[in-house]
Amino acid sequence: VQLQASGGGLVQPGGSLRVSCAASGSIRSIADMCWYRQAPGKQRELVAAITRGDSTSYVDSVKGRFTISRDNAKNMLYLQMDSLKPEDTAVYYCKADILRLRSLQFQTYWGQGTQVTVSS
Repeated sequence: VQLQASGGGLVQPGGSLRVSCAASGSIRSIADMCWYRQAPGKQRELVAAITRGDSTSYVDSVKGRFTISRDNAKNMLYLQMDSLKPEDTAVYYCKADILRLRSLQFQTYWGQGTQVTVSS
C-alpha cells in the first residue's frame, strides 16, 4: 500500500491550487484521511481531515478557503485551496488509515509530500 501526493506548484497570492493523493495497493477499506503541511522551520500541522462518511474538519487558518474531499471508489483524496496566502507555503502531506486485504487492523500511511509555494 502506498500514498502518492501530487499537484503542488507555484501560485500567486490569491490564486488556487488542488492537490491530490492516490492510495494504491491491496486495499480493503480506507477510514479517515487527512492533509498535513510543514513549512520550513515549523512543526507539521493538521490542515484538514475527512471521514469515510464525508464529515470534515479544518484548522482555523484555512476555514473558508480550503476544501477537503475524497472519492471512495477511486481511493483518492483532494484538497482544493483557494485564496492562497504566502503563509500557506509548505510541503503538503496526505495521511490515511487503511485496512489492507487479509488484515484485521487499520494502519496509518503517509504520502511523500508535495510542495506548495505561494509567492508573487
